[in-house]
Amino acid sequence: MAAAPGYAFAPDARTVPGATGTADASRLDPGGTYRSALPASGKIYYRLELDATSSAYVAATAVPAPDADIAAVDGIRVSVQDADSHTCSSDSTIFGASRSPHPIAAWGAREASPARTLCRQAGTYYVVVERLGTKGSGPRDWDLELAAFAEPRLAKTGASSAPEVWNSASPAPLGDEPRDRAGGAGFGTAATVRQGVWRADIVPGQTLFYRVPVDWGRQLSATVDLGSASEGSGYAVGALVMSLYNPVHAHVEDAATNYDGSRKSVALAPVPPVRYANRYDLTDAVSTMRFAGSYYLVVHLAAQVAEPFGAGPFGLTLRVRVGGAGESAPGYAGQSAPRGVFDVTAADRAAGGGAAEGDTALRAVAVGGIGTGSALLLVLGVWTVTARRRDAQMRVNAQNPTA
Repeated sequence: MAAAPGYAFAPDARTVPGATGTADASRLDPGGTYRSALPASGKIYYRLELDATSSAYVAATAVPAPDADIAAVDGIRVSVQDADSHTCSSDSTIFGASRSPHPIAAWGAREASPARTLCRQAGTYYVVVERLGTKGSGPRDWDLELAAFAEPRLAKTGASSAPEVWNSASPAPLGDEPRDRAGGAGFGTAATVRQGVWRADIVPGQTLFYRVPVDWGRQLSATVDLGSASEGSGYAVGALVMSLYNPVHAHVEDAATNYDGSRKSVALAPVPPVRYANRYDLTDAVSTMRFAGSYYLVVHLAAQVAEPFGAGPFGLTLRVRVGGAGESAPGYAGQSAPRGVFDVTAADRAAGGGAAEGDTALRAVAVGGIGTGSALLLVLGVWTVTARRRDAQMRVNAQNPTA
């Protein structure tokens, strides 16, 4: 069987080494994308030089070899520490029961806030990346893509608590005729889609990336269908996984299904409209919906599907809906890095990035998708598709700055 297409690293990614200690840590600049390698054991360090007013985010996307022997507990952890080794945030992602090699991502944050007592000063911070549970994944390095972002402070102080009420009802399914749209192979090459129904082919072991520009106040939902197999019989656990990531490649949520050769469908659970104040919520699926910009839908078909059902390709149908009334931007006091990462651009709107059919008042939306982390336990104690462990520190720090 031919190998599935691999991960497409950002074309402008600069290669940097991961240091085994802080003294030799390579600098990551907000707005930059970098390529590195993650060893089988030990921690590696990178350095950030931050001001006192901007929040900084770093996402690490780990890419094991297609033939890597992945265990369910294998994964990646990312944390951000200040110069005194205080942990500002920590996040981890594991592959889960599907055990199919594919890009996974975790993220770290230094959130600048007047209410915080730790991790609020200007100075040097360190990004720490390590592998989890590597006994099953062999001694080889994993490729690593690092993306750094900066979010300026608000010009005026806004709400300090998350909205308590939002529409959590599942929307009616779209009945549009599918249009062909091949997915990208990485965050940097994700294919732009708008509200509608999109069709692509996928082979076992492949991961497709889509982006949808989602503006302030807009609410995103998505469903993915996997077509029936043309040959074979059997059962594949954790066969189809769809993950949602926000503009800084932070994991929002995912959904998954097993596959028995018949048509299967899986939908994301409802997420709130994009609002700045969502960050104050303790729930990942709410707090990560904190920025406008490109959201990513990442769809992976597990490699083991090929064993009972052949090499494919298999038909994939992606249904994207963008609802909600647009809202004004919160009013930043400066520019983000990279510039415009928290905006929906005129080009996105011209491409139909999220506005509903026939509704010119609705503003565009961006979608996309990898690897930060996720946890999904399917009932009856059977299996976990994509398990995600977020260390409690990120949540505690966000709500209790004296911790």
